[in-house]
Amino acid sequence: MPFKNVVMDYPLARAIEDGFVKEPAVVTQQNFNPADHSAEQLERIKLMDGIRVHEETKVHLLTYAEQSGQKPVKPFMLVIARDTTHAAALLGTIEGLFDGQYKGKVIQVDSSKTGAEEEEMIRRLLLVESYTEPTEIVIHVNMLKEGWDVTNLYTIVPLRAANARTLIEQSIGRGLRLPYGRKTGVEVVDRLNIIAHDRFKEVIDEAGKGDSPIRLKELKLEPTDGNGNRLTSLSVPSNTSVMLGISGVKGSGADGGAVVSAGYGQGAGGLTQSPSVVFTGEERRIAMAAMDAVAELGKDRILVPTSTALGTASVQEKLTQLVMERLVPQQGELLDTMASSAAAVAEVVKKSVDVFIEQTIDIPRITVVPIGPVKGGYRSFTLDVSRMNYQATDQQLLSQGLQSGRQLTYGEAAVIEEARLEDYIVRELINYDDVSYDDHADLIYELAGQAVSHFRSKQPDDAAVHNILGNHGRAIAENIHLQMAKHYEEDSAGTEVIVSQGFMPLKPCAFTAKDEVKPLHWTPDDKRTIGQYVYGGFQRCAFGFQKFHSDTERILATVLEREARRWFRPVSGQFNIYYRSGVNQPEYIPDFVVALDDITLMIETKKAKEVAEAQESETEVKAKADQAVIWCKNASDYAAKVGGKPWVYLLIPHDAVAPNVTLSALRARFEVSK
Repeated sequence: MPFKNVVMDYPLARAIEDGFVKEPAVVTQQNFNPADHSAEQLERIKLMDGIRVHEETKVHLLTYAEQSGQKPVKPFMLVIARDTTHAAALLGTIEGLFDGQYKGKVIQVDSSKTGAEEEEMIRRLLLVESYTEPTEIVIHVNMLKEGWDVTNLYTIVPLRAANARTLIEQSIGRGLRLPYGRKTGVEVVDRLNIIAHDRFKEVIDEAGKGDSPIRLKELKLEPTDGNGNRLTSLSVPSNTSVMLGISGVKGSGADGGAVVSAGYGQGAGGLTQSPSVVFTGEERRIAMAAMDAVAELGKDRILVPTSTALGTASVQEKLTQLVMERLVPQQGELLDTMASSAAAVAEVVKKSVDVFIEQTIDIPRITVVPIGPVKGGYRSFTLDVSRMNYQATDQQLLSQGLQSGRQLTYGEAAVIEEARLEDYIVRELINYDDVSYDDHADLIYELAGQAVSHFRSKQPDDAAVHNILGNHGRAIAENIHLQMAKHYEEDSAGTEVIVSQGFMPLKPCAFTAKDEVKPLHWTPDDKRTIGQYVYGGFQRCAFGFQKFHSDTERILATVLEREARRWFRPVSGQFNIYYRSGVNQPEYIPDFVVALDDITLMIETKKAKEVAEAQESETEVKAKADQAVIWCKNASDYAAKVGGKPWVYLLIPHDAVAPNVTLSALRARFEVSK
């Protein structure tokens, strides 16, 4: 029986949808038949696949932290054992897997521990969220129940017999909290994995029942050959940093070093050598100091309006002076060979600046700020009611539905009957944080009135409309709110464009990589998986490695390698471009930035259908393009004043990209302007 005096009902399914907790997924192997394996074999397979998922999760978390500048998170795997004897056996098994890779990284949590062992067990368990604490796998026997509150549990391997519902509810309750307090938008980072080879279909069926608290995702692994996974996280600095010896490409995770080596050596696919390191030893220290000085002077837009200005005699003199001030001798050093000579330091500074100018693309820091007070709000519009096809619910049928356990939501709102039909919808709309009753009362009643009119036209009387709005008011309000988001606007007296820097250093990037680095001509058999691979061996890219979201992007990169002076794929924070998406303003990151001899291109590739839709109506693609065009115009205006190159934005449909196409032809067809 449901409780009668409930103040608020917020089910787990809605918490998942709203992004407050991880999304649980049940995991098995493709084409896996549990009947083909003994109980011992099945247990070992589940453990190995659990570790496989754990390792991939670990790499994705590291990559996300490096990309976003967030604190790193160490995930751990929870193994649910039958009893203490089973737990002890599992400890030995796990520590013996993969050549002892997990020895010292596993703890057994159960009642068999006493005295000093128990204290050590508790100590490690309390520190399991710490990134520096070594524990990656926790084996427990019925001890970690309610009140155990961690954010970094990502993989659960249940090895204790339980029915499907118990397995779901007991498993997910321990691992749903998000380490960053919100969803990141990266599926792997936002997902809790439950390894259930032997119960996969049963768990899925149970989760699909009408009274289930959640809907589980399905995740099917490819069978492994037992060699472990080859996923790694790559931290990739710009070629400038590599050539000056400031920093190199780092690979973390399984086979990280091998991936880096493959990408920078004359190996698989005939990849070319990495950019030559210009400086070593004392010269490297001077080069590092030179780049620090470039970053400092680069903030002075008047002195250094473009990167080319770094090569002028006056700026070179200032750079050398700043470098000399930074070259404080380390203990035991006299710097009597290089640093003692201003002329020698100046020469290294000049070479460093030459590398920087050659390898970079000038991206000005542009900020558009409103002038005067900013007013924001929703404008009136005609409601799209085509999807509002709800019907009145027979209360007798509702009772039968509740008995079946499949329609728990029906009738929940009809307890409070509103005198005015519109109020069913209004009371739900004002629950949204961005909808203020004081500011939007007229609009929300207008929209609610349109919905009421729609249902009145379809129903025999107001009693039926009361029934529909009482039972489905929340869903109707959600639909209206989504439509409102498309009609949000801000108004101000005007805007001011501020260019605070003429150029910015290229931000490093981070990737997850599967297998070796691929040459640009290589494509996977299934092109939908191209996002899993990292490419290298470039001649004209500003970075040694790049990743592509589609084969269209890979093909375009082959064109850029042939025609561009320099190109790269930017990351978050490289541009200050934001577009309107409802009431939110997400960051826009274009696909490519391309430097030619006389112009700089900002390029976006999209499906042909999306490009066509953007030309006809207000879509997200159009919203991004509009803001990109404004940014390019402002950048071009600045470039015209300082002798730089203009910027142009291209929105290219996927079917226009081919290996034999030219950039000039693409620009002629797909340049976007106001």
